[in-house]
Amino acid sequence: MSGHENAEHILRRLEWTVIRRLDGLLQGDYRTLMRGAGLDLADLREYQHHDDVRHIDWNVTARLQVPHVRVYTEDREMAAWFLLDLSPSVDFGSGELRKRHVSAEFTAVLARLLTRHGNRVGAMLYGSGVDSVIPARGGRRHVLHLLHSMQQPDAQQPASQADAGVTRLQDLLKSAASLIKRRSTVFVVSDFISEPGWEHPLGLLAQRHEVVAVRVVDPLELDLPDLGLLTIRDSETGEQLLVDTHDAGFRKRFARIAAQREAELRESFVKAGVDALELSTDGDLVEAVMRFTDMRKRRVRMAAGGGLPAHLRRAA
Repeated sequence: MSGHENAEHILRRLEWTVIRRLDGLLQGDYRTLMRGAGLDLADLREYQHHDDVRHIDWNVTARLQVPHVRVYTEDREMAAWFLLDLSPSVDFGSGELRKRHVSAEFTAVLARLLTRHGNRVGAMLYGSGVDSVIPARGGRRHVLHLLHSMQQPDAQQPASQADAGVTRLQDLLKSAASLIKRRSTVFVVSDFISEPGWEHPLGLLAQRHEVVAVRVVDPLELDLPDLGLLTIRDSETGEQLLVDTHDAGFRKRFARIAAQREAELRESFVKAGVDALELSTDGDLVEAVMRFTDMRKRRVRMAAGGGLPAHLRRAA
């Protein structure tokens, strides 16, 4: 995404190159993008021969000695929120795209897919703090406003590095918990390079909302190739360090630390009870959205069959 492109040009390009491809792949199955967050238990009734056995409520069945099934309704007033980490570390990219560009394109594509089918989307933008809040609304013009806001200087890194400090992702998550009152689908789009302490607020947010951790990563953050002497700068603090990547021992230590951080991140997402989707600066956006829809389908199947005994769940 080149710097001279404005929001309209970016969205139009994405509509032609990404959304058109998704239209064919999804084949109209857009409900999975929000499904799981908008299913509410409406009633219990006696089992009928055409009912899905995965919806049987076994506790009620045992108590009443008559098979009963759970009946769900889909909340049509659901909204999606994007919690966007635009702190200095997302400005990194070892290839053609920076993490910030990948974050913006993913947000624009998903927001457009959702608003085209009657859903509302809102956003909270975090730079050096929670800089702005975009209320949840629908329509293409609203998506353009969201994308334009992500490109503004005040939604990017602070004017001076001294003002940047360390990212406190927990501030964004806590603000979202107090702001988003109605049950929603919440996308936390971040590289999760942050001061510790965000794990607990993420779990609390997931207790009320359907939360997806969308992690943006660059391949160079996971595996450092032999590039000789390099000056590495911490984008959060501005600290610089000269390293010799020709040193095989250094590269092994780097890979070990990166692998440990990956494992800790996965464990944090599991403990918080959130789905996790990874976006890479060298990845394909269509494949990422399709991974997300597959994840949602699995989530719905698990929710539907969660109360089913194991032997019947295998049979179903």
